[in-house]
Amino acid sequence: MEKRSGKHSAYKKASGPGKLPEAAGNSGTAKVSGAKEPSGRKQVWRAGNMLYPVPAVMVSCGREGEKPNIITVAWAGTVCSDPAMVSVSVRKSRYSHDIIKETGEFVINLVSENLVRACDWCGVKSGRDVDKFREMKLTPGKAEKLESAPIIRESPVSIECKVKQVFELGSHDMFLAEVVCVDADEAFFDEKGKLCLDRAGLITYSHGEYFSLGKKLGTFGYSVRKTPRRGKNKEG
Repeated sequence: MEKRSGKHSAYKKASGPGKLPEAAGNSGTAKVSGAKEPSGRKQVWRAGNMLYPVPAVMVSCGREGEKPNIITVAWAGTVCSDPAMVSVSVRKSRYSHDIIKETGEFVINLVSENLVRACDWCGVKSGRDVDKFREMKLTPGKAEKLESAPIIRESPVSIECKVKQVFELGSHDMFLAEVVCVDADEAFFDEKGKLCLDRAGLITYSHGEYFSLGKKLGTFGYSVRKTPRRGKNKEG
């Protein structure tokens, strides 16, 4: 870990020990119960992956005539809205790497609290040695739009993907894929047909640890949404 330079020390002195300068006007920060406030003093580390938390997902794949496989992936994300596209990054040494590259298909299965042990287990065991579906008592289901990659029926949401490009980046190859279908479990729809993912008990991964999601803090755009004015009481 690198030491701080003099100019950083000057900033720390100007801000006061362990205290951020107060923001003028409408602040973009808000106190959250149980959350520790930042001091404003930064330690400089070497370059590394610190984009946390991230979703830990179970990526299923398969080849004709072989047992299907599951690989746990933390390096996964949305890259485009229209067309809907995602990416997953996988080491070349992984058993699933060649399967995905050869077939051009995979399924991203979201992980609930009920699946967290299976998610971790599938991340430390190799499909070369074990049948992960059988060992974790999971059910491979026929995908709607794919030929060989199965969905995991126990997952609340399965995202069917077809690979468009493969980027060799270094430690990992990134599979850039188009979403061709989404399979959502009917248990998580409300009476109006809205998918309520907050009911699924989804988990997240942060710096080597799994966490359940916490309470809702807001909705998209709430920071600029005007509060409805209450109507005045009429005299009479």
